Amino acid sequence: MSRRKENGDNRLDDAARAGWLYYIAGNTQDEIAAKLGISRQSAQRLVALAVSEGLVKVRLDHPIAKCLDLAARLKTRFGLDYVEVVPTDPGSESTVLGVANAAAAEIERRLRSPEETIIGIGTGRTLKAAIELLPPIDAPHKKIVSLTGNIAPDGSAAFYSVIFTMADVVKARHFPMSLPVIASSPEERDLLHGQPMIHATLALAARADIAFVGVGDLGPNAPLHEDGFVSRAELKALQKAGAVGEITGWAFDAKARLIPGLTNERVASAPIPKAGQCLVIAIAKGRAKLPGIKAAVTGRLVSGLITDEWTAEKLLGPR
Repeated sequence: MSRRKENGDNRLDDAARAGWLYYIAGNTQDEIAAKLGISRQSAQRLVALAVSEGLVKVRLDHPIAKCLDLAARLKTRFGLDYVEVVPTDPGSESTVLGVANAAAAEIERRLRSPEETIIGIGTGRTLKAAIELLPPIDAPHKKIVSLTGNIAPDGSAAFYSVIFTMADVVKARHFPMSLPVIASSPEERDLLHGQPMIHATLALAARADIAFVGVGDLGPNAPLHEDGFVSRAELKALQKAGAVGEITGWAFDAKARLIPGLTNERVASAPIPKAGQCLVIAIAKGRAKLPGIKAAVTGRLVSGLITDEWTAEKLLGPR
């Protein structure tokens, strides 16, 4: 009995190894056979066993043809390097449904890649929802750096700060930015940025290979205001100056130009990574965010986009 159980455990170990090589590492069955020193038929049986025993969790990644077409058109129209479009649920007003799942899959793919990578992480509801979908991942060869301050106006950890949530499931080196999102004055911001630890974090953020960011709207229910980072008067001043969106606290207008002065002179976040030097992927959808998304892709504040059908169609306009 004991020997049969031991043999069964070994068989499952082999099945798990074969399943990992096939579904995660992308090996063919011939490659698995060579690596495990078995026949192709045995490799095929082990992969099948991994599925039947529930060792492999399958996630459907087959995009709808319309979404593929919209993604291709967005890439061409705006010169983007990466685009994913997910279906729109007409019965939902959620700003995270679908795009958070797609973002989680892409972040996981990047974390599991073998390359040493610096990953910049923004903040916000959509990005936090994506991070909460990540499975435990061992990625010691990755550095994950926050692009924005992680301190709320009352001194507590900002609720929608992402890097602490990410640190719970991803085994990698994490570099939070222990700063307020918006400092009380330009002088305070400069003083904080001059601290050696913060200076090193900002320098690391500037070297990010890929960044995932949200796009915040600056309408009446702007998250920056609702979360207490800017006052109603400051929000109205930004709107009057033409601001249509913000990324990591940096407010910009319809031509993707940063708003001079106002709250931007006090933003403690790292500069938005240059799209030409870093793959900056925005994760955003919906009517309220549409002006900001359009400005960000048109003005090349970002070089990638994860969005939904409705938003993609609005960005493209009539054929």
